[in-house]
Amino acid sequence: MVFLPSPRPRRGFGYRSSAGTVRSFLMKPIRILIADDHSIVRRGLRSLLESKPEYRVCGEASTGAEAILKAKRLKPDVVVMDISMPEVNGLEATRQIRRELQNTAVLILTMHASEQLMREVLNAGARGYVLKTDFDRNLILAIDALHQGKTYFSAKVSEIMLEDYIKRSADPPEATKPTKGSLTARQTEVVRLLAEGKTNKEVASALGISVKTAETHRTNIMGRLELHSFSDLVRYAVKEKIVEP
Repeated sequence: MVFLPSPRPRRGFGYRSSAGTVRSFLMKPIRILIADDHSIVRRGLRSLLESKPEYRVCGEASTGAEAILKAKRLKPDVVVMDISMPEVNGLEATRQIRRELQNTAVLILTMHASEQLMREVLNAGARGYVLKTDFDRNLILAIDALHQGKTYFSAKVSEIMLEDYIKRSADPPEATKPTKGSLTARQTEVVRLLAEGKTNKEVASALGISVKTAETHRTNIMGRLELHSFSDLVRYAVKEKIVEP
């Protein structure tokens, strides 16, 4: 009788070396929706993700509204979301997706890095935050972490968040209360949209509010910040890193 050696496992989907994690051949791939208004960014992300056999890009969206609709229809495991999106911004899209799809995690991938924006991202329900400047080193790790129910923040983001936490912890309680020059999360979103050149009507559409409410927000913001012109508003947004210069 001749004994033949057992066939060695073939490398491919579901196999890694003994030093890594063994993923079952029968395990479903992680389904990912890419939401970014720049086609070149979407192509780059798709190329990187589809080089991994355990990932599957199930769809793309070029606007926040499209991201919401496709997320509801496709029910991806992870949505990779930019913040600066037309029609509906990434923060509002994240809120709606998380409200409708409890099993879908949202990873923010953006050029913007500020303490206030990071707090808003967390409040919106996102569980990960990666800067586009270092997504090639962090995107895969972030998606794996979110799929496992964990959070993920790239090194630069974690550093900014830690500095903000230390600064807030060191301040006396009264210093953390809203002041004349501080904005609510919603007002900050309005500032971002206005500074990006959106009209009151476009701001209202992006946030799901009436034009009158958008106009009221704008008036209250200008008064609270003691600004006298639209250019003053843009300079404030750039100074506070709400938008890129």
